[in-house]
Amino acid sequence: MAKLPYAFYQDFNVNSLAKQLLGRQLFTRIDGVVTGGIIVETEAYAGVEDKASHAYGGRLTDRTKTMYLAGGVSYVYLCYGIHHLFNVVTGPLNTPHAVLIRGLEPTVGLEYMLQRRAMSTLKPNLTAGPGALSKALGIDRALNGQDLLGEEIWIEEGLSFIDEQIAAVPRVGVAYAAEHALLPWRYYIKGNRFVSKPNR
Repeated sequence: MAKLPYAFYQDFNVNSLAKQLLGRQLFTRIDGVVTGGIIVETEAYAGVEDKASHAYGGRLTDRTKTMYLAGGVSYVYLCYGIHHLFNVVTGPLNTPHAVLIRGLEPTVGLEYMLQRRAMSTLKPNLTAGPGALSKALGIDRALNGQDLLGEEIWIEEGLSFIDEQIAAVPRVGVAYAAEHALLPWRYYIKGNRFVSKPNR
């Protein structure tokens, strides 16, 4: 499968991209080991206008500067000092939009993913949730700002879904965003077992 081109990521409509990323395939190559799977859950963050975004109000810090790059790079940050979360930077240069990858159906390198997660058998929680999938894929801050057409982390073509197959619901853990916490900007494939909870 071909890697997604830069033009794909540089669309200004972050919600459209969050839906289009469903069904695409995310891979990492860490120490020569390739792991990956099908993206089944995403969340859109619309830059300076979005109260849930790290870049809300034009916030520019050491952490958020990656978000201002042209779409097609990774934005990885540490949440609660524990979980690395992987985001796709989208939109044109200086438009700090991002899509958080929240759920992955594992397809490649399963034994390595299980090892990284200290699990012996495949269960949905292997890669359901942004912290879990990052750990399974070996994603950490070392991959922040990486080119998504490179050799360490990339996204390929894959399945496509119609709107009827996609749930659009409020995002998780953004109560601080006031009325923006209610926006239905979390998207997932209905019925897929690797979608994080709540998933009804």
